[in-house]
Order: sequence, then C-alpha cells, then structure tokens
Amino acid sequence: MNRSRTALVLGATGGAGYEIAEALRRRGWQIRALSRRPDYGQTLLPYADWLKGDAMNAADVAEAAINTDLIVHAVNPPGYRNWRGLALPMLDNTIAAAKASGARIMFPGTIYNYGPDAFPLLKETDPQNPRTRKGAIRVEMEERLERAAGQGTRVLIVRAGDFFGPHSTGNSWFSEGLVKPGQPVKSVTWPGRKGVGHAWAYLPDYGEAVAALIEQDTELTAFENFHFAGHWFEDGHDFAEEVRLAAGAPDAPIRDLPWPVLQLLSPFVRLFRELAEMKYLWDVPVRLDNTKLVQRLRAEPHTPIRAALHTTLDAMGCLPETIRRQSELNLRDC
Repeated sequence: MNRSRTALVLGATGGAGYEIAEALRRRGWQIRALSRRPDYGQTLLPYADWLKGDAMNAADVAEAAINTDLIVHAVNPPGYRNWRGLALPMLDNTIAAAKASGARIMFPGTIYNYGPDAFPLLKETDPQNPRTRKGAIRVEMEERLERAAGQGTRVLIVRAGDFFGPHSTGNSWFSEGLVKPGQPVKSVTWPGRKGVGHAWAYLPDYGEAVAALIEQDTELTAFENFHFAGHWFEDGHDFAEEVRLAAGAPDAPIRDLPWPVLQLLSPFVRLFRELAEMKYLWDVPVRLDNTKLVQRLRAEPHTPIRAALHTTLDAMGCLPETIRRQSELNLRDC
C-alpha cells in the first residue's frame, strides 16, 4: 500500500494557505500545519495535524517537514512588516527543509515582481523588473527558489492578482481598502482609475487550481511557473459595481481611494506606506495570461463573480441580515 501523501502548509490560517489545504484535503491529502498558535489553527482546520513552531526557526520547519511530499510556503510577514528581515529567512528555512525531505515547494506568487515594461498582459516568461521594495524582495525569493530547483528541489509557483475570499486576511486589498469588515456595505472604495482593469483571484478557485497542478506532479518539471487569471473586468469600476450588488446595496456610492492622503500619511502609518507603494499597479491595466495553466488543466476554476463576492462579504460580516436570511432559505430549498 502506498503511503498517504502529506502536505506541510506554512501559513495555513491565511487565505491562500487555508484554501490550498482545503483543496488538497478534498483530494485525499493529509495536512500538516506549523503555527506558533496551533490552538487557533485547530478551530479553522480541525482535520490538520497541528504542530507548534515558528517558520522563522529552521529546526521547527525541518522537523515538521519530515516524510512530507509537499511544502506549501504561504506564510507572509503580518501587516507587510519587515519583509526582508522575515520573508527571506522563512523561505530559506523552507528550501532547506524541502532539500532534506525531498518535498516539492509550492509558492503563491504575486504580480509585484513586474514593472511597466511587462504590462499590460503578464506571461510567465516576461522579465521581472519591479519598481518597489516588496517587488524586489519577491524577485529575490523566486530567484532563490529557482536556484534550489537547479540543485534538485522541485518548485511550483502559481502567480495571481489581488486575492479575495471568505478566508482572506488583513494583507488583502479587498478587506483593507474596498469595504469595511464587520458592517453592511455603505460605500465601496475603488483604488483604480476609471476605465482601468485589475486582476482579482478568488481564493477557493486559486486553491483548486493549485491542488489540480500538484496532482500532476510527475508531469511537471523541477521548476514550474503558472499564471492564474482569475476575475477580470476591462473597467475596474465594474468590479466595484458587482461588490455593491452582491452586498445588496446597489445604490451605495463608489468612492475614489484618497491616494494623496495615503501618501501624505505614509511616513507615519506603515500600512499606508505599503499600500501607497503599490499605486502604480492601479494606474494601468495589469492582466495575467493563463494560457499555460489552461493548457495543463484544460480549464481554470472559476466561480461566478456574484457568488464569489456574496460568500466573501458574508464571511466578512458585510451582508445585512435580510440578505443572509434569504441566502439560508435558498440553501434549504436546494
């Protein structure tokens, strides 16, 4: 009998880590997770084998990775804090653990790696010339992963646009910028310019795509890089329109994000500083070419936008009670 496949998920309580773990479990994988607060993690993923430890501690990661087939490196510094001092050492620990265990590394990628020379349609082979500190760090992380692949450690990178979903975290533009968690939607804030598109990735769809690619591990090369297209609107304001419709607030105003205020306060508020650094990604259309992914999977998982937003807003506590009750009635009738 073959040994059950086991995945170690670092960042399992975050949006991408959680959804990848769920998608893998549906495919029969055993899930192992490392956290400084395993008691909190057990409430989210009760089926996982939770180990107490820190992704910054090489010994903790190495021990957690013993007899694993996959390490999902979905852990990020909270609140964009000290990326270079935290993100790079954590990745080095994952690479070392994967080398020792023989596991493949799965790394959720972003579009931060790219600069205007690659816009508006991003392909996996495009040059990475970022304009920001976070982008430069992301490039360095992927370069370390590619070097590791050249030394025998298998790597899978799946890059996507901005995440949203029922388990998205505080690092999300959706929850930090567009709507206010914990209350019905009274307005939607849109960071982009009128007529400019933007790429969004619904986390459950993304997790499904990642798990489907991992299932084809024997057909993948040592270093694989895929783009996930997600939801795209030629005019980003149409996404904001879908948000207010899904929230049952069709007349809620769509307001512009006050970029000048963020830039003025950025020296004093870390979150504003980190958000302001990404403004260039909202000024022009940036879309991901998923041709390679579709050729591999035949289709990209794609939840209809209204359903995806409804589920997301419900989990964020942003739906009025009347809409929540109607949704419950509809589910009972199904």
